[in-house]
Amino acid sequence: MAPPPPPPQQAARPRHSMLLRLIAIIILALIVLVGLAVLIIWLVVKPRGLVYVVDDGSINGFSLSNNHLNATFDFVLRAYNPNRKVSIYYDTMEVLVVYGDQNLASNGVQPFHQPHHNATWLNVKLTAQSLLLSGPLSKDLQHDRSSGKVELQVQVKAKIRFKVGIWKSKHRTLRVFCLPVVHFSPHKDLERTDCEIDL
Repeated sequence: MAPPPPPPQQAARPRHSMLLRLIAIIILALIVLVGLAVLIIWLVVKPRGLVYVVDDGSINGFSLSNNHLNATFDFVLRAYNPNRKVSIYYDTMEVLVVYGDQNLASNGVQPFHQPHHNATWLNVKLTAQSLLLSGPLSKDLQHDRSSGKVELQVQVKAKIRFKVGIWKSKHRTLRVFCLPVVHFSPHKDLERTDCEIDL
């Protein structure tokens, strides 16, 4: 007596597994193609990190009385884009000057476009008017005033977009942290200070 024919489900299994194998091969091929495209773009563009430097800085009209601060902080920031094929759109930018853990002053910078392989100097004026400081912070700042110099933190927060050819990236947040030592005397120049970048 002949054995019974195999159930139809077993005959369908090879087709089902072939379909899954084909889908897996297509997905793998797409991943490889996307990876190759990213690698080729990266090799062509060769992106390099942005560079920020505090070139100059001064404090004017400084007075500290009853823990209230009045002062104008003037800084010259140099933003350098070393990339040869990438330009940058700065859509918003805010600069802050911080002492200890307290913001002393802030100011916005007008939006601008930075071409590739370009240095842009930003003259920033930040004013503190009758700013109330905590007692210990006021004492520390008064002590620094007596010593003739103070270490401040200059922070930059910007919304930027990169442009390569006709392609523009989504907005990214750029954060810059600088620690310049500023002299109260106008006869002493600020030492150029390199900044840290977080992008």
